[in-house]
Amino acid sequence: MLELRPNCETCDKDLPNGEVDAYICTFECTFCETCAEDVHKGACPNCGGNFSLRPVRPAKLMEKYPQSTKRVRAKT
Repeated sequence: MLELRPNCETCDKDLPNGEVDAYICTFECTFCETCAEDVHKGACPNCGGNFSLRPVRPAKLMEKYPQSTKRVRAKT
């Protein structure tokens, strides 16, 4: 199950579940659209993988499976 990390790992922008510009790589590194496209040019700075839009967890499952509260920052 995805962690649904709460922030962009570069600029620290909040990315709540349902955010339309949240992108992830295969390791769930999470970035906003601006950082994913403009700063990192479509390649994850942590693993080099590509980005995909992060899926949205249905609201009815958020209580049982909440979004992570642990903020993560990119290693670069």
